[in-house]
This record gives sequence, C-alpha cells and structure tokens, in this order.
Amino acid sequence: MQTFDYDLFVVGGGSGGVRAARMAAQRGARVALAEVSDMGGTCVNVGCIPKKLYSYAAHYAEAFEESHGFGWVGEAPTFDWKTLKTNRAREISRLNGIYVQLLESAGVRIIKGRARLLDAHTIEVNSERFTAKNILVATGGTATVPAVEGREHVVTSDHMFDLEPFPKRLLVVGGGYIACEFASIFNGLGAQVTQIHRRDMLLTGFDNDVRGFIASEMSKTGVNLQLKTEVESITKTADGLVVKVKDQSASFTVDTVLYATGRIPNTSGLGLEAAGVAVDAAGAIQVDEHYRSSAPSIYAVGDVTARMQLTPVALGEAMVVVDQLFGPAAGKKPRSMSYDFIPTAVFTHPNIGTVGYSEADARQKFGGISVYRSDFKALKHTLSGSTERTLMKLLVEDATDRVVGLHMVGADAGEIVQGFAVAMKAGATKAIFDSTIGIHPTMAEEFVTMREPVKQPVKPL
Repeated sequence: MQTFDYDLFVVGGGSGGVRAARMAAQRGARVALAEVSDMGGTCVNVGCIPKKLYSYAAHYAEAFEESHGFGWVGEAPTFDWKTLKTNRAREISRLNGIYVQLLESAGVRIIKGRARLLDAHTIEVNSERFTAKNILVATGGTATVPAVEGREHVVTSDHMFDLEPFPKRLLVVGGGYIACEFASIFNGLGAQVTQIHRRDMLLTGFDNDVRGFIASEMSKTGVNLQLKTEVESITKTADGLVVKVKDQSASFTVDTVLYATGRIPNTSGLGLEAAGVAVDAAGAIQVDEHYRSSAPSIYAVGDVTARMQLTPVALGEAMVVVDQLFGPAAGKKPRSMSYDFIPTAVFTHPNIGTVGYSEADARQKFGGISVYRSDFKALKHTLSGSTERTLMKLLVEDATDRVVGLHMVGADAGEIVQGFAVAMKAGATKAIFDSTIGIHPTMAEEFVTMREPVKQPVKPL
C-alpha cells in the first residue's frame, strides 16, 4: 500500500485553502499548505477587506457634508491618503498573522513558496518534493488586462490600495462590480473619476432596474460615466496619461488608469497537465459536484474553478471537500453546496445588495412573476440635503407566491439583504413577507410593506 507524506496538500492560502486545511487538520488529517504570498489570498490582501475599509473612508466626505442639515457646523477635516494606507496595511498584517496562527494551531504545516504539481500525488515547492493522498488547488484568480496599446501604463485592482501619489484624476475601465466599487471609492475620497465601459449598462448579470439606478446615482455623486465607449490607446506624457477612445475625437488626461475588465483563474505554471487535470478554455479547473477534477486525487475550489467568485462560496466549497475526504464533524451531516439564492453586495455609493434572480432571469425560469418596486428618498436625506434615492425590488413567482428575487440600492444594502436571504433560502412567500411586521422607521421595512405589484405593459396582439 502506497504511503504519502500528507493526507491533504493544499495549494493556495486564500479563504478556501485555509478553511480546508484547518478543518481537515482538526479532524486528524496530516495537512500541508503552500502559499507564495501573504496568507489570506485576494480577499484579505487586495480584495474584500481593504476595499470595504476604503469604502468606509470614502463615505466620510459625504457624511461631513450631510451633517450640516442636522445642525453640525464648521469645516470638514482634510483627507490624508498616507494615514489611510498605513492603517489599512497594519490591519491586513494583523489578519495575515491570524490566518497563520489558525493554521499552525490546527497542526497544518505551512510551506512558503510557489507549488507545482508533478503528478497526481506529487508537489514540488522550492525544489523540495512532497507526496499527498489528495491535493486541493485553491489558487484563486488574477486580474487580466487586454492587449490595448499602452497597457504597460495601467494598473489593476491589486495596486489601488498603495498608489503613490493619490490620483487626482482617475480613469476606470470596466463596468463590473470591481470597476464600479473603485470608481465610487476614489470619487468619494476626492479624485476626479471617469469610468469607461464598452456596453450600454453597468453590472452585466444584475437586475436591469438595479443597473440603471446605480448608474444614475453614481453620476449624481460626480462619477463621469462614459458608456458604449472603448479605449483605443494610452500614452504617457508630461501632464499625465492621455487616453484616446475609439470612434471618437475625445480623449482624457489622467494620473492613473485602472483596468478592471475581468479576472482569470490562477492556473498558469501549476503543472496541471502533468497531473492530468483538465481545464476549460479560460484556464478554469473543471470539477464535478464534489469539486473533484479529472484527476481523482485532485480537487479544486474557489475562483480557480470560475464558478462563482465570492469568498463565502469558496468557504462553503472547501467544507464540502473536507466532509467528503475526512467525514463530517461529529453529529453533523456531510455538507453540500447550493448556488441558489446566494446573496451578494456591491460596495458602490450607494451600496447594492441582491439575492435570487434578476427580473429577466426570473421571467425566463418561472414564466409568470409579479414585480414589486419602490423608489424613494430615505428619511435621513429629508434633512441631509443629499439627492440620493433608494431602490427596493421584489420578484414573486405567481404559481407558488415564493419570493425569488430581492434587490436593493441604498445605504447598508448588504447588511439588510443578508437577513432576507435567510428567509428566501427557507422558501418564504410574499404572504409571509406581508405578514411580517416592519421595524419603523427603517429602509428595510419597505420590503414587508410593498403591497401593489408594478403594472406590466400589455403585450401587443
């Protein structure tokens, strides 16, 4: 019988990899984890956590301005970019240390270096070879920049947290959630922001009402949205970066160009072919419902599979793998992963929170649906002087009365939608929503007080 150095070897120290390694070790498995960079992956180091911290920072400018309507007088403080960067770096370093501590206390061996698979059971790190009964690839994704002329002058989202100096003029290329978030953040911090997107609406895949509403709100805050526009070239000059756009005589001169046009699975140089692991055309590892690749001893979770690029999804997938390989925790059933009704948030200004189907997708899947929609000025802004509005929307399947889509654009949308996601996961109907007492006065109560559906246009005969 073949013996191995480890029961599980994890490649990648992001959210999914760390969770799998730690939980497997706690169940008695011999586990090693290889990571070439700081522990915590994209989310902790250059993603969710620092981005949310910067989003908080960006809200203060508008908060100071809005405070005057509530009787606060005086000048707002000035923003110091260096202080924000220093404090963020300190917090991220603390989180890196916590991840290391969690792994070491569970008995996981941490190997610093870039791993490469030699075969289905052998991994090489820093010229040292290790064998494992099972291997988990959790290397995440990486930002990609198209082959535009002058691409050597642009930055990706990984670089935005430590820019020096602060970009007074920022051009954001892209219309996904990363592009929209950074456009909102740097606009709030005081930059002059232009956002270019080649399509006619932002946030492809989101509900169309949400897409149109957030574009309007972002424009009101000062983001210069240029839709149906593509970059032709980027040239470095003494005055900054000159960005020419296709089919137009217009150009933009800026200090920094951020390309947020997509991410690809981080599989290059991993040795997947040698190990017999199949990938798709985009380089994503192909896995079955148990996250097993075409090589039976090799699994993959998280962004490297390009299923749904969200940290909590990677954590859930990791637990499915651990339960399958080493059994569930005492008294628990083996976990499974459902991709229905996964809530998500976009930390634009204002925030977006969403769970379930968009209106277009709901109509395609369920046929008859009823739409409930509310667009209003929040109580706070009756005194703040802000023109910000809030959007709330419910989609209900007519045949079952089940709420199948819930969308919000407004302050703290992510915090509000998380609770409703639990109800929707449990199959809550519109009748249950209607019978629930709202908390007054809050924005969240609007979801349980919308009584009349939106009248749908009559289809021509």
